Amino acid sequence: MAKVKIAVITTGGTIAMRDEGRGGVPALGPEELLACLPADLREAARVDVEAFSNVPSNHLTLNQMWQLRKAVVDRLGRLYVCGAVVTHGTDTMEETAYLLDLTVPSERPVVLTGAMCRADEEGYDGVRNVVDAFRVALDPGARGRGTMIVMNGEIHAARYAVKVKSHGLDAFASPGRGPMGRVVGGQVYWYWHVERDMLPVREIEPDVHLIKATVGAPDTLLRLLVQQRPRGIVIEGFGGGRVPPGWMEPIREAVSQGTVVVVASRCPVGHTGDEYGYPGACRDLERAGVVLAGELSGLKARLKLMVALGHRE
Repeated sequence: MAKVKIAVITTGGTIAMRDEGRGGVPALGPEELLACLPADLREAARVDVEAFSNVPSNHLTLNQMWQLRKAVVDRLGRLYVCGAVVTHGTDTMEETAYLLDLTVPSERPVVLTGAMCRADEEGYDGVRNVVDAFRVALDPGARGRGTMIVMNGEIHAARYAVKVKSHGLDAFASPGRGPMGRVVGGQVYWYWHVERDMLPVREIEPDVHLIKATVGAPDTLLRLLVQQRPRGIVIEGFGGGRVPPGWMEPIREAVSQGTVVVVASRCPVGHTGDEYGYPGACRDLERAGVVLAGELSGLKARLKLMVALGHRE
């Protein structure tokens, strides 16, 4: 009987970095990253490797993210492949993970992992994270769970995963939810399941923009954006999704010209919606034709709108 395969796609990030004399830069190739795999994992699965890129994740473009999605779909469709592990920089990992979760049609798991320390630093966490990611991708309980982020022994569903710390091994969390599972002593433990919200789409719409409401902010940036007639605008509003009352006029103008406007909450844990009747509150926004983002953050609402607009085409 043929041995199952794990598709490994490397993109760069801190997990592949060393100090090359001018600071940390991506330097490790796939073979070096996978040298840490223990004997039991090598016995359990063959590895199907693709070196997609070797860049910091803040250098990734939307087009590259979409090409990465195509690579994941292609690998998951191959014979005997039971899951995919993607090594990725942590700066934009939650965005890539959510895009994959929305658009990869396979039931086979996709696991993103990375590191918070360079390979030449004490306490390099890349080894543990890669090994844990493999264990999750191979676990039968991972099937149907979509895309996950595995870092620091925790398994986070892409829909809820957030990079909550700029530094530290516990950089990722799922605010208001907690991890979907953990890897402890080489064993994978699952706590809850998430229903995926997957949309079949061939391309995404890149002309979608995100702005944030702040106290006393004029409508200048919003009006300039509306003048460009973008396909979509996502606003991170106050509390349950409220905006300054002076923003309502350009919001109505945007909707009237065909721009889809979505309002999310800027709170780390929250949900859009309220019972208020004053200008700029959710009722006023809905009357203006605005879509409320529910539990999605502004980052993820932007990605979902890109996918939804692409789905319409």
